Amino acid sequence: MTRIASLSTAAPLMAIPEYRPPEGGVGEWFRGAGGLRLRLGFWHPKGPARGTVFVSPGRAEPIEKYYEVVADLLERRFCVVVHDWRGQGLSARLLPDRLKGHARSEDEFLDDYQRLLDGFEDRAPKPWVMLGHSMGAALNLATLTRGEERFSAAVFINPMLRIKTGKHSLWSVMFQTDWKVKHGQASEYVPELFDDPFEHTFEDDALTHDAARYNLWREQLFACPHLAVGTPTWGWLLFALRIGDTLLKDKGKVLKKVRTPVSVVISSDDSLMMKQPTKAFVKKLAKGRCVEIAGADHEILMEMDEYRRVFWAEFDEQISFNLPAEALPSAPVESSLAQVTVAEIEVSEPVVPAATEVFDSHVPAEAVETVVVAEPAETEVRPATGQPIFFSYELNDIPVYAPQPPPERLSVPEGLRAKRDEVEVADWEETPAETAEGTSADVSAKP
Repeated sequence: MTRIASLSTAAPLMAIPEYRPPEGGVGEWFRGAGGLRLRLGFWHPKGPARGTVFVSPGRAEPIEKYYEVVADLLERRFCVVVHDWRGQGLSARLLPDRLKGHARSEDEFLDDYQRLLDGFEDRAPKPWVMLGHSMGAALNLATLTRGEERFSAAVFINPMLRIKTGKHSLWSVMFQTDWKVKHGQASEYVPELFDDPFEHTFEDDALTHDAARYNLWREQLFACPHLAVGTPTWGWLLFALRIGDTLLKDKGKVLKKVRTPVSVVISSDDSLMMKQPTKAFVKKLAKGRCVEIAGADHEILMEMDEYRRVFWAEFDEQISFNLPAEALPSAPVESSLAQVTVAEIEVSEPVVPAATEVFDSHVPAEAVETVVVAEPAETEVRPATGQPIFFSYELNDIPVYAPQPPPERLSVPEGLRAKRDEVEVADWEETPAETAEGTSADVSAKP
């Protein structure tokens, strides 16, 4: 078994005053396929760990976006490993233009992930749990179909199995994308998917209903533009279409061999992925379960509290059924945190709506349907006046009762647009040219 997951130098975990990495973690570099330098974050809870959760983010999502998720898992007494896929976060980019969301093949991603797991074989306490979102969930599923058996449970959120193609048929999009790649345009932007990460606003972002979490992440991105990924390339789009197509076309011959219990959580209002293909896919798994959260959008982990509570209830149920209740002996982990504070910027008070609605979590007919009640949050008091102040308004057609007024459009700091086009490679990064001929090495020493 190859051991190449850790590098001797610590990797930075970016922070702003209002959004810092949880305590008990370290950032590390590791070598992926072809010698590319990739980044991971490793956290250990206080006291014995119940196991380890490997978190795989979606497209364009860096480790920093998952600090709250890490904290949620640490509270559940899990060690946590979060990683930046190649081409995003602070992992090596594949093209000189950092904002291009590029991919060359599914195999490279899976090779990177296998190396990550191998490097933690003797470091991360078992049992292991997979937690993947969107692109990360699809790659995790592909990993399981290739015979990975070290995980005791897996929970996936809106896996990237069938991307919505709008007015275009899937066949026409696949044909056009394949043609573009075959004719040397793999690294070119897909014009129809133009995405400027620095021009987003909450009103235009259809991935979450939570303005507070959205704006907090935007501030983090403004503080460290190196984390940004923009428009996908034709190469990435072909990869995304093919990985989902391969998984969905399986008649059950391969999927029935996946012994890891899998829970797939989907959103009723997902604006990016189709639901029915995912539901059909789960039915072909040997140990599959599908839960639909009514009202949630694509990024459930970044959603409003009432939707997140439903997700964590499903996660806890999956874990309690498949993992032992008692904590297992865990390996020691370095407690110091390699952290870089990249900016001191002001962030307005988070708008966390009080959940007041009751909604269903829909599951397959053979499972028991559950109803989760989101309890109203306690009244908050403004320190300036000492009096409770509430505002009532609608946020994306959802009633909100909060101690803050509706969030305004997030303004782009002065000079940021120019900065977006002139992002320089920091001294702790490697350029594509430097990693192209990199070689793997045995660097599995524990911290």
